[in-house]
Amino acid sequence: MSASTVTTGPAVPARPPGAFALGRRRVSIELKQFFRDRQSAVFNFLLPVLLMVIFGAVFGSQPLSEGSDIAFSQYFVAGMIASGVLYTSFQNLSISIPLERDDGTLKRIQGTPMPKLSYFIGKIGLVFVAYVAQLTLLVTVGRLFYKLQLPSGSQWVTLVWVSVLGLIACTLLGIAFSSVPKNGKGAPAIVSPIVLVLQFTSGVFFPYSQLPDWMQTFAAVFPLKWLTQAMRSVFLPPEAAAALEVSGSWQLGACAAVLAAWAVVALLLSLRFFRWNKRGQD
Repeated sequence: MSASTVTTGPAVPARPPGAFALGRRRVSIELKQFFRDRQSAVFNFLLPVLLMVIFGAVFGSQPLSEGSDIAFSQYFVAGMIASGVLYTSFQNLSISIPLERDDGTLKRIQGTPMPKLSYFIGKIGLVFVAYVAQLTLLVTVGRLFYKLQLPSGSQWVTLVWVSVLGLIACTLLGIAFSSVPKNGKGAPAIVSPIVLVLQFTSGVFFPYSQLPDWMQTFAAVFPLKWLTQAMRSVFLPPEAAAALEVSGSWQLGACAAVLAAWAVVALLLSLRFFRWNKRGQD
């Protein structure tokens, strides 16, 4: 009687995780880094809430215009929610990526086997999670202290597609613009004034219809004006507030077209100009 023998082949190496699986892990890392950095958390996450409290205290329940039932504080809250998209995506990435380029983080990532796509998935995940948390906080404060109207019916759908389109466009713009500052230390001095100018000209701090014509024309080129207008359609009484717009309507089709166009332009700019290394080291 002969004993049977079992033969086994060579061990098959485990298949490495793909770009999207690694990207999901990067999201967790990015979120921890974002909220552990107090300066970043306050500058990009809590600033809209602080501004909303300050402007709300100054303007209180003043009507948006003579004879209007809409308070300026409600108008302002909608603008700050739109600004939150810009803060968590464009401003955040335009400042944080140059800092990572300076301290060698990007160079180390480039030298690892991890697909480069995973790094960007991590950034996109960070932006989306931070925005949802910020939106929840802004709506809660607006509802409790400024009688903000919650969306109903189709307004929820509008809120979702405006947020997604706005985040995609502004995230890609942030990635593209991150190559503009010479170094991370100087990035806030370049990015913050741009964000502030866009807020002043896009109807965030003042009613858009009361701005000079040239300022309206300037703002209409950029995504924040359309983001702000679409957010007003979500959080203000639809018919009464639409009549106060320059066009007399919300122009949601134009809002979607402009945001989509900026997303395409920003993607092309990112593919062309994004840098992993400091200037002169490419």
